[in-house]
Amino acid sequence: MDTFLLKLLLTPTLIGAVSLAGRRWGSAISGWLVGLPLNSAPIALFLALDHGAAFATSAATGTLAGALSDIAFCLLYCWLALRHRWPLPLAVSTSAFLLISWLLHFPPLAAIPVFVAVVVCLAISLHLLPRLAADQKQSVSGWWDIPARMILATLFVIVLTAIAPALGPQLSGLLATYPMYITILATFTHAGQGAGAAIRLVRGALLGIFSLAAFFLVVTLLLERAGIFVAFGSATVAALCVQGIVLRAV
Repeated sequence: MDTFLLKLLLTPTLIGAVSLAGRRWGSAISGWLVGLPLNSAPIALFLALDHGAAFATSAATGTLAGALSDIAFCLLYCWLALRHRWPLPLAVSTSAFLLISWLLHFPPLAAIPVFVAVVVCLAISLHLLPRLAADQKQSVSGWWDIPARMILATLFVIVLTAIAPALGPQLSGLLATYPMYITILATFTHAGQGAGAAIRLVRGALLGIFSLAAFFLVVTLLLERAGIFVAFGSATVAALCVQGIVLRAV
């Protein structure tokens, strides 16, 4: 019950805060914030508390590999958004995420090689994104926009965490990286402010995946050796440091 209540409180709070940040500072900053492991990190912590360090470490390695699926999701959404309204980009990019996650489920995964692959793919993907003109003044959506985002995000978290333990550690870790916050923010931004704003948001989220990779690399290396508190505390510090470096860079 405590975990369920935490989902009901934490998820809408995070998505609401990021949505308000997007209205205040622009879609790119909103995407940068949502790139933090706001969804996958709590899931990893719940798995460690409920199923032990070994299970959670394997799931964390899967989550690290799942960043590759996130990268494919973001690239496909951006290129399809140039010519299509949000339903088609969302359907195709989600299908690609699920396919890549399923393929990554079969081989055994090692954290450090996967981390290197994620960083290389991120660097390449940032150069492959569509080029856009300077950001324009954003329109303001109706009063229902942010509450609707919060409700959808909470439903996603409840459903995903309900089915994740039955899938096993590696596959549940892979699926835990589904870009739920990116999906909701990008589609609402796409519908209300156009493709350009949605692409800027997704680009910001891609930059944020660097911090996700750092977080889960540290968790996989420390969880079984140092325990939950040290592993997740160190991973949080690493993610925030990487996120700060990325913000200065952009």
